[in-house]
Amino acid sequence: MKAQLAELITLISSGCMTDEEIARVADEASQAYADPQAFLDANPDIIYDESFPIPLGEWVVVGSLPETVLFQADDYQTLFNEIVASFGDSVTFVLKPKQLAKTEPLTALNRIQVQLSSLYPEKGGYVLVDFSEPLDDELQAVLVYTCDVPRLMELAVEVGIYAAPSLEALRHKLEQ
Repeated sequence: MKAQLAELITLISSGCMTDEEIARVADEASQAYADPQAFLDANPDIIYDESFPIPLGEWVVVGSLPETVLFQADDYQTLFNEIVASFGDSVTFVLKPKQLAKTEPLTALNRIQVQLSSLYPEKGGYVLVDFSEPLDDELQAVLVYTCDVPRLMELAVEVGIYAAPSLEALRHKLEQ
């Protein structure tokens, strides 16, 4: 499982984490999946209990991702603000967060996805992917190169972490 976790984290980190950081998180998460109680005993500073809606190993992965990789917000304007900030000043966005303020969620998410698809054309752009179970925020997502989405989805199923392209997931939710 450690190798699968390392590959998954590599795909969602898009170069924002070092190989050493990825290996450490994958190692800790695989230990937490294998023996949650032993992991908690060895790491008394970790605050986790059985009431959390995700397994300890998944919690370790999610909690270890930097804010340049895991985006959490209660609305799409704030989420996009975080995404823009993660790229720094080197990338210019045509879409501005304030343009999302008074739009319906599907419209806002579609605009975000169109903007992300135009970045880094060598990799087919980015896809915003819902990742894991949001604990404190309405929205929780990562960016993945478009060319890496199929493999990310396979790995997510293999390790048992929820992942779905955000736009598709919202469309599906609204259809129900």
